[in-house]
Amino acid sequence: MRILLTEDDPILGEGIYTGLKQEGYTVDWVKNATSADELLQSECYDVAILDLGLPDISGLELLKRLRARQEVLPVLILTARDTIADRVEGLDSGADDYMIKPFDLDELSARLRVLIRRSGGRASNIIEHDALQLDPASHNVTLDGVVIDISPREFSVLQMLLENIGRVLSRSRLEEGLYSWHTDVESNAIEVHIHHLRKKLGPKMIRTIRGVGYIIDKAK
Repeated sequence: MRILLTEDDPILGEGIYTGLKQEGYTVDWVKNATSADELLQSECYDVAILDLGLPDISGLELLKRLRARQEVLPVLILTARDTIADRVEGLDSGADDYMIKPFDLDELSARLRVLIRRSGGRASNIIEHDALQLDPASHNVTLDGVVIDISPREFSVLQMLLENIGRVLSRSRLEEGLYSWHTDVESNAIEVHIHHLRKKLGPKMIRTIRGVGYIIDKAK
């Protein structure tokens, strides 16, 4: 899952960035609203974390611009502004959640999972498909009750495919969810991850649509 973090405090931003990376997220971190707005219009994200007190324009103004473009990306405001009026304004401006600094990283991660779950229209954090279960909180994958050992990036590819059951995801879409915007990606990286997943989950779990991408078909 790919996250856009907009936070101008270098120490706090580094802490969030490092913590979320350790949780298995792909994170792009910028320190002003202008850079964030450019990325929001050029890259694909699953959720955005937005500070309000940014050095160029306010995070609230950036949020309003995002919603004016009719973008439904889940947004979590993370700010020191803790009055009821601030919370109401943030939520009414289009935020999906509002957290006050200081905060606990485990709670932030849990709230992100909720936002991603809701955006996918699921009632449970655990994603199930036939005998396969994927738990984003524990990063466990089980098949027929047996825990499968997969790498963090294989987990991310599998989660994206399971979040989009019955829909084809192109290689470029999978790369967008897997790698930060400044990362050099080997041309066959996705194919390698898919190959390893098929060896561990069975050759029929992920189907290739030649020239288009990859799909996990809906359960029959």
